[in-house]
Amino acid sequence: MPLRDHFHSPVNDRSSWEELHGLWPSLMVLQLAKRLPKGFVAAPKIHLGGAVEIDAATFERDDAPAREEIDVPRGTALSVRDEPTKRMETDLPDVDEYSVRIYDQARGRRLVAAIGLVSPSNKDRPETRRAFVTKCAALLREDVCVTIVDVVTSRDFNLYAELLDAIDCSDRTVSSPPGNIYAVTARGRMRRNRWLFEAWHQPLIVGRPLPTQSIWIAEEVSVTLDLEACYEEACAVLQIE
Repeated sequence: MPLRDHFHSPVNDRSSWEELHGLWPSLMVLQLAKRLPKGFVAAPKIHLGGAVEIDAATFERDDAPAREEIDVPRGTALSVRDEPTKRMETDLPDVDEYSVRIYDQARGRRLVAAIGLVSPSNKDRPETRRAFVTKCAALLREDVCVTIVDVVTSRDFNLYAELLDAIDCSDRTVSSPPGNIYAVTARGRMRRNRWLFEAWHQPLIVGRPLPTQSIWIAEEVSVTLDLEACYEEACAVLQIE
C-alpha cells in the first residue's frame, strides 16, 4: 500500500496525524526487537511540546519553611544576587518528539541509533528547525546513527537539507529546491583523524511505498527497518485507508 497524505483531505478528515505518529514508533520497536543482535534494545520515546520532561530536579514541599525563615548554618557562604546582563520574556522551543532509540546494553546502555519522525512543530519556525538540526548534528558527532523520517506534507522545509548546510556537506540526491518528504539515515565516524559523514537518503512520494532503511548500530553492523511494513500495520490498526 502507498504512503498517504496525512495532513490534507481526505485522510486528515477521518484521522489525525498525531494518532499515526503516536503508534508508528511502537511498531518500529516491535519490528526491531526481532532483528537486533543480543545486547541491543530498542525503545520508543515520545515527548509532547509543552510537557515537562526532566532528568533530575529539586522539589520544594508545601510544608517547607519560607525562604526568609530558613536556618542557614553559621559560616555558610551566601551568594550575592547580581543583576543579569540580559532579561527578557521568550518562548523556548519545546516541540513534539516522536522517536525510537536503540541502546547497546553491553556498553552501559549507550545510545547507538536514533530514529525520528518529523512532526509539523519541528518545521514550523526557524528556531524549532534549528533546534532539530542541532540535536541531529550533536548525535552524529557522538557516533550515533540518525534516521529521519519526514512525511509532513503541510510544511515545505527539508530538515535534512538544513542539516547538510549546518555541517557544510551536500548530497546530490537532494533536489533543488529540496522535496519536503523523505527518509534518510546518516552517521558520522572518525577515520584517520578526520570526520567522515555518510548518508542514505531516499525521497518519499505520496502514493508510493515507503523504503527500507539500514540502521547502523556499530561500524560494520546494521539492521534493516522496513518502514512500509510498520507504517501499514499502524494504518490498519487505526483504520486509515
